[in-house]
Amino acid sequence: MKSKGLNQEIREKTGLVIDAYFSGSKMRWILKNNPEAQSLLDQGKLAFGTVDSWLIYQLSGKVTHITDASNASRTMLYNIHENRWDSSLLDLFGIPRETLPEVLDSAGKLASTSDQVTFGHSVEICGIAGDQQSALFGQACFEQGMAKNTYGTGCFLLMNSGEKPLLSNNGLLTTVAWQLNGKTTYALEGSVFVAGAAIQWLRDGLGLVESAHETEEMAQSVSDNGGVYFVPAFVGLGTPHWDPTARGTILGITRDTGRAHFARSALESIAFQTSDVLKAMAKDSGNNLKVLRVDGGASANSFLCQFQADILDCEVHRPTVVETTAMGAAMLAALGCGDFQNLEEIQELWGLESSFLPKISADVRNKYSASWERAVERSKNWSQLEE
Repeated sequence: MKSKGLNQEIREKTGLVIDAYFSGSKMRWILKNNPEAQSLLDQGKLAFGTVDSWLIYQLSGKVTHITDASNASRTMLYNIHENRWDSSLLDLFGIPRETLPEVLDSAGKLASTSDQVTFGHSVEICGIAGDQQSALFGQACFEQGMAKNTYGTGCFLLMNSGEKPLLSNNGLLTTVAWQLNGKTTYALEGSVFVAGAAIQWLRDGLGLVESAHETEEMAQSVSDNGGVYFVPAFVGLGTPHWDPTARGTILGITRDTGRAHFARSALESIAFQTSDVLKAMAKDSGNNLKVLRVDGGASANSFLCQFQADILDCEVHRPTVVETTAMGAAMLAALGCGDFQNLEEIQELWGLESSFLPKISADVRNKYSASWERAVERSKNWSQLEE
């Protein structure tokens, strides 16, 4: 598809890049390679959908086939400008329209469970959202320009870009954040492939730490990173580089380098990668971030949060509830069933646990960032060394 020059058309319609990560190519593969799927299609018994579609289908007693706009926008088949399955893309992928779910709002009385499934009582299903879109909602990032970062195995950064989709010139994806009362809110998204997984590697791969919690104290036990920079490109680099050939690189090791420097450089690498994504977002949106809301397991590490604030030169806010994907799902359901009337009421549910303010000087920040950029370039050049 890339060789046929289709990347631009798909990007303009869907906000995505051509990649097997998204659902459209998986559907095509199943129809092409699974004779049973084609037979079911011929009988009118085949349905495609994302995980939410499948869950609702099962919960409803196998009668309701729906999704919401945020999940539909991740298939490479959904036109995010016209808010519908795109006929030309369906033809391109060879996906019959009748196999796909109906696309609804992200909140409302969307479906009902079968009483045979949910303990003898039918329960209304009032909220649907994709994972990271739900986290953005759970962080109450309801205004254009607000952004959150989820620190998990990888990092997922989303910025609310408002009522119009903003196509990126800097390697970001454009996605539907949510759709409420037929009105769509969009977001820019960037992905860091390896974040918390770098800490897991220190623990499980090298045996340098016994638990992830140790890294905070270890990082704080040294005054700086000792000149050590760790680019955890174990599976290439994601946003904004999109370089699958890059490989993990550790630079600056001397005889004085110790375990604490490795721990610190791993934590710093998470913040540096996040900074790369947010710089791309600033270029696309024209918005220099003043506050980043953070969540996910690694956000509990206060050294990481402080270093993130230092490198970004903006405030980092950690909420009282860091499991914001679950919080967002609950908020959408509460809004959908009428427990809340508007986003202003939901905004009051968000609470601040800790605020981290930048403390380092611009000169130190620029020095760190320049060294990081040189390290990233070295990781990208690894394929040349192999040749």
